[in-house]
Amino acid sequence: MASWYINRTFFFDVHPPLGKMLIALSGKLTGYDGTFPFEKPGDKYEGARYEGMRLFCTTLGALIIPLTFLSIWEMTKSLESTLIGTMLLLCDVGFLTLNRYILLDPILLFFMSCSIYGAFKVRTLTEDNLQPFSVRMLSWQLFLGASLACTMSVKFVGLFVVLFVGLRTIADLWNVLGDLSKPVSLTVKHLIGRTVTLILWPTLLYVLFFWIHLTVLSKRSVA
Repeated sequence: MASWYINRTFFFDVHPPLGKMLIALSGKLTGYDGTFPFEKPGDKYEGARYEGMRLFCTTLGALIIPLTFLSIWEMTKSLESTLIGTMLLLCDVGFLTLNRYILLDPILLFFMSCSIYGAFKVRTLTEDNLQPFSVRMLSWQLFLGASLACTMSVKFVGLFVVLFVGLRTIADLWNVLGDLSKPVSLTVKHLIGRTVTLILWPTLLYVLFFWIHLTVLSKRSVA
């Protein structure tokens, strides 16, 4: 699909556009001219500059490992659990193989990992009684919202991550509301902050990605 973006030719696909646009961008920046058809696995590249796209997917796949480490640490605060969980992923042959190729899956898993890490980081900050409108809290919530938007914009299976973060957010707000030592106004502030950063902000980004998609694909398809 990267070739369609580089040639600016309109096409239909079952997946949202962000992953394909990122692959196309990495190919464009590294010299790929959009002429290779990518018809079936195993085709010879015949001099096509595919290395940049493959390196991009592999790099995002590699970044999943430190994100996994940080996520498990935020969940457990146990170094042993964090190391074991990270090593299990690092030694997973399927995971290593998947990240070697030009696929949407490494991009999807990367943004999923960012979303999970962001969700538990926000939970930690909430439990530490950080003010809902503080710069640090808003920064992490914006990071989480952007990660959710990117996850949804790569594949619709990202909806499950959105559901998980939504349930996690409800649990956080319930815990804040249930603490009788805190005023109800604090819960309202948390609710407003999360509405803006985890609903409005991701929706805006999702629409923006589709606007870029439709703007780039300005030529009529010959098929």
